[in-house]
Amino acid sequence: MTRAATDSLWLPFETELDRWSAAGRRVSLWLRDDDAIAASPALDRLSALSQRHGLPVLLAVIPMLAEPSLASALRQMPTLLPCQHGCWHRNHAPAGAKKAEFGADRAADDIRDELREAKARLGDLLGPALLPVFVPPWNRIDPAHAALLPDIGFRGLSCFRGYRLGAKGGPALVNTALDLMDWRARIGRPAADMVYEACRLLAAMRADAGDGDALGLLLHHRDHDEAAWAFLEGFLARATAHPAVAHGDPRRLFGL
Repeated sequence: MTRAATDSLWLPFETELDRWSAAGRRVSLWLRDDDAIAASPALDRLSALSQRHGLPVLLAVIPMLAEPSLASALRQMPTLLPCQHGCWHRNHAPAGAKKAEFGADRAADDIRDELREAKARLGDLLGPALLPVFVPPWNRIDPAHAALLPDIGFRGLSCFRGYRLGAKGGPALVNTALDLMDWRARIGRPAADMVYEACRLLAAMRADAGDGDALGLLLHHRDHDEAAWAFLEGFLARATAHPAVAHGDPRRLFGL
């Protein structure tokens, strides 16, 4: 891609951020990465990216699949902040339904016992570095099950945009909004599509004029191709250099 084409790609994004500045507003940019289980070159790359751009990453770890190598690696990666990603990352949804590990069809007692067992295993593996935040696989958890989380010790919950807690409440909810992956093809989404969606989301947030604006990017380091990594580098380089963007820390967003 030529320099002119690159500049053209990012111009709408930078223009939208300029509108935030003109309105006297700032957006908090934060990162969540799912499905961590072990040390790997991709995890090293994620850590380096996090440190380079000054953005901590909420690292969602699959408790019952996590390996000792992950614990060893994370001790040298202070900007990767581990939390619990489901239990086994198993689909329990009925045939034909969207994948879910914690759907409405499962009994609350089973969910509670499974979550506690997985939380204990992950705590033994990762120690005090583990944040009390829960990320359900496929970003799905029935609101009635989400209401169980505070009693199990979770102070935060993160899904994807559009998810809401039910009448019984739950922990502090901070959703991601922008997924880098095309899961049908299992490749990084086209950069132009991502820029368009980021601008659309930011414009809607700006028009809403609410407080505590946060834009969460959803990453999957184990699945990123070069297109995903390249977009992420370009996006973060421009975002973190702009005065309208605050460096989001998951610990602060969840009130930890």
